[in-house]
Order: sequence, then C-alpha cells, then structure tokens
Amino acid sequence: MINTIFGKSLISVLDITPAEIKIIFDRTSQMRQLVTTKGGDDRLSHRIMAALFYEPSTRTFSSFISAMQRLGGGIIPLNGMKNTSVEKGESFHHTVQVFSRYADCLVIRHSEAGLPKLATNYITRPVINAGDGFGEHPTQALFDLYTIIEKLGHLDGLTITLVGDLKFGRTVHSLSQLLVGLSTQVVINLVAPTQLRMPADIIENIQKRNIKILETSNLDEVLAQTDVLYVTRVQKERFDNISEYEKLKSYYIVDKKKLKTAKKKMIIMHPLPIAAGEIQNEVDSDPRSVYLNSQLSNGLYLRMALLDLILNR
Repeated sequence: MINTIFGKSLISVLDITPAEIKIIFDRTSQMRQLVTTKGGDDRLSHRIMAALFYEPSTRTFSSFISAMQRLGGGIIPLNGMKNTSVEKGESFHHTVQVFSRYADCLVIRHSEAGLPKLATNYITRPVINAGDGFGEHPTQALFDLYTIIEKLGHLDGLTITLVGDLKFGRTVHSLSQLLVGLSTQVVINLVAPTQLRMPADIIENIQKRNIKILETSNLDEVLAQTDVLYVTRVQKERFDNISEYEKLKSYYIVDKKKLKTAKKKMIIMHPLPIAAGEIQNEVDSDPRSVYLNSQLSNGLYLRMALLDLILNR
C-alpha cells in the first residue's frame, strides 16, 4: 500500500482520509507488536524530531519523546519553552523557522488555537499538532478511536457519550469529527452544562452527515444506553473568571454508584489528567476503565506509527 502520509502535516482530523486512517491503524498494530517483542528499533536513526511545547504537557510530550526514541530517532525536547529565546521575545514564526533547520519534523503544542496550522505557512517540514488551545488534538483522537475499535470491535451502532467540558475540550472536538467521518451509524450524546456545550460549528458538521445526536445536561438520561463514556475535565486554564470555573468543575462526577446503571460491556475513557475528581479513584480498577491502561499505551504506539509514516517513505 502506498504511504500517502509521508512528508504530510497533521493539523486536524479533517486532514486525513479513511484510507489513511486504516494505514495509520495498521502501522499502530505493528508498533504495538514491535514494542512488546523488541522494545523498538532504529528505523528513524537518521531523523530528528523537535517537540515545541509552548503549553506544558506530561503525557503528550512524554509519549512523543518516547515514540521517537523507541524508533532510534533524535529529539529536541522543549516543554514549556522556558530558557529559550521565546522568553526574550522571539516570534513564533521565527522560532519554527529556526527549528525547521535543525529537525525533520516539528511537533507543536500551543495555548492559542490555529498556531500549528500557522507554522505550515512558514516552513516546509511536516508539522504535527499536539494540541492547540481549544482547537483540536488529532493524535489523541486517533488513538482514542483505535482504542474504541480495539475494545468493542466496531463503530457502527455504538452510542458514544461525551461528557464535561465540550466547549474548550480539544480532544472531543477532534474525536467527534473523526467518528462521524468514518461511520454514519454512530449515536453521539453531548452531555454538558449550557456554559460548556459543544461549539455550534462542530455540531453543525456532525448534523450535516445525518448522525443521530442528542444534547443534554443530564448524564443519567443517556448513561444506560452508552457504549463509550468519554469524560473530560473542566479546563481551569481556559477560564477568565475563576468563580465560573469553581461552579462548573465538579458538575459531573463518575463513581461506582453512577456506573450501576451502565452496561456491563462498555468502556470508560478520559484524555487525562483527571483534575477535579470528575472520575473518582474507585473507578480506576473497574474493568471497563481503559484510561490508565490501553488508552495510554495506544497513544505511544500510534505516535510511533505516525512518526514512522511521516518520516519514512
């Protein structure tokens, strides 16, 4: 199969076709096997990845670093951009041009939506969006989707419930659009208080595909029918008014009692971190929870797959 992803940037889930998703998922499965049996190899020993994280990160940053190192590649790791010329006032477009001279691809996280896309206007190196403000998080959405299919076997007919901060949550922005691009037979429940509802343009894109969609603020209304419960934290860093955050941060709490009405065969997901107790610790050991095991591991394997496909013809 021809690798149409070679040299390509990944800014949005809308940048990739269903055929390319299949290529990525096939390579992800290969990477899982590689890590399980050998730990990695040196196929990217001739490549360097620059991780430019203007917004600090734990999991995304670490998994990209680990992914590149497991494939033998070099890294330029900048998490938070402290002690760089950015602190001296260097512009974004100068910074990305500088690092494009040192690295073969740039992985960029930024607090401002649209900045990774802007980088592609200044450089010819491939850019991977590692999260841009309240915009998108395409790699997270890809391994979330991979996990759903791995655990439940299919998409068609599933009811997927997205809960919490759907306004600022870039993971759900990407995941919802990725889901409807692959199946017209999913049901999507959007569960959020009015202040944190999914942006209207994303809802409109979903509705254009004739997907069954339900908006509600009541999780109990939809939990019993749910196959995938995807919980997000309320993002304190996106609020100008801290009192508004305090009112909303614990709007939804998933605990053992809440899950009594849920299906025995379903999965509970979270992009992490769990910051305000939106999923109680007691749920971590529930066999339906995947956010601390396969969802995390698949993030590493998928990012290895992406780097391999983008940097190796």
